[in-house]
Amino acid sequence: MTDGPIRVVVADDQTVVREGIVMLLGLLPGITVVGSAPDGEEALRLVAEHAPDVVLMDLRMPRCDGVEATRRIRAEHPGTEVVVLTTYADDDSLFSALQAGARGFLTKDAGAEEIARAVADVRSGAAGLSPQVQLRLLERLSEPKQAEPEHAPAPTRRPALPDGLTQREAEVLALIAAGLSNAEIAERLFVSPATVKTHINNLFAKTAVRDRAQAVAYAFRHGISDGS
Repeated sequence: MTDGPIRVVVADDQTVVREGIVMLLGLLPGITVVGSAPDGEEALRLVAEHAPDVVLMDLRMPRCDGVEATRRIRAEHPGTEVVVLTTYADDDSLFSALQAGARGFLTKDAGAEEIARAVADVRSGAAGLSPQVQLRLLERLSEPKQAEPEHAPAPTRRPALPDGLTQREAEVLALIAAGLSNAEIAERLFVSPATVKTHINNLFAKTAVRDRAQAVAYAFRHGISDGS
C-alpha cells in the first residue's frame, strides 16, 4: 500500500451524479479525485493516464459498461482497484461485477462514511462490500437448492468438485462465503490458522480468484455453501 491520499477516478454517465460524487469525495480527508469519466472508455483512458488507487465505477454506461471496464482495468492495470457504486443491486449486477474483478460493491444510497471506508478497504487489500450486499450474498448462498423429482434416484456419491478442489478446500471456501475470518474458520474446523491460510492459498490458485470477494462469487456460481 502506498502512502499519501487515496487517488480516485469517478466513472458515471449521469453528469449531476458524477459531479456530486466528485464533490462529496473532495470533502473527505485522505481522498483525492484525479479524474472523472462519463463512460467506461474514458475511465480506462484516465486509469492509464493517472494510475489511480481506486475507480468508483457505475455499471450502466454507454460505449463500455462498468463490468467490461472493470474487467479491462483489472487485466491491464492490476494496481488499480474497483469499487462499484450503482443504483442496481440485483444479483446479476452484483456477481457480474465481482467476477470481473471489483473488490467493492455499494449502492448509491451509501453515505460518505461508507464510501470512504470501502475505498480505504480495497486500497488496503480487503473487500469493500456494503452490509446489505454481504447479507444478499449470504442469503443466496444459503437458499435451498431446487428439490429433485420424487422419482429421481438418490445420488450414490458426492459430485466432483470444480477445478480440482479437495473437500476440505471446498469447506474453507464455503466458510469464506459465509463471512468467517481465518481465525473463525480455524476454530470451526479445529485446525490452525496457518493450515487455513494454506488451504486458502491453494483454493485461490486452483480457482484463479484474486480475493475474498471473487471467492464468494465463485462459491455462489458453483453452489458451494456452508452445509451444502
